[in-house]
Amino acid sequence: MTFEKLQQDMIAAMKARDADRKEVLSNLVSAAKKAAIDKQCRDNITEEIVDAAILKELKTAKEQIDTCPPEREELMAKYKYNYDVIASYAPQMMSEEEIRATLEKDFADVIATKNKGQIMKTIMPAFKGKADGKLINQIVADLCK
Repeated sequence: MTFEKLQQDMIAAMKARDADRKEVLSNLVSAAKKAAIDKQCRDNITEEIVDAAILKELKTAKEQIDTCPPEREELMAKYKYNYDVIASYAPQMMSEEEIRATLEKDFADVIATKNKGQIMKTIMPAFKGKADGKLINQIVADLCK
C-alpha cells in the first residue's frame, strides 16, 4: 500500500462524509507518518513503512476486539468496523504452503542443521511483513522434528 493511496482514500472518505472510515484512515496515515519519522525518512515514506504501520494497527485493533467486554455491544461493533477497514488495507500474508515451499527452496541448507534458533534467526528477515511469525514458528518446529 502506498502512502499516497492511503491519503487519497482518506480524502475520498472525507468528501463522502463517512466520518467513521475517515477516522480509521486518518489513524493509519498518522501511524505511517510516525513510523517514517522514527526511521528518519519523513520525506520518503516507502510501502514497507506503510505496510508495517498497517500491520501494527491491525494487531492493535484485534487486541481491542479480544479485550472488549461482551456487554459493550456498541463498542464491539466500532472495534470490528475499525478492524475490517484496516484489514482491507493490510498486505496479503503468505499461506502455510507458500511458506513451506520458500523454506524448502531457499533455506534448505539452514533447515538441514535442525537448529531452530539458528533457522529462525536466518529466515525471519526474509519473511518480515509477508507472513505471520507464529505460523512460521510452527512450520519450523515441524521441519526440525
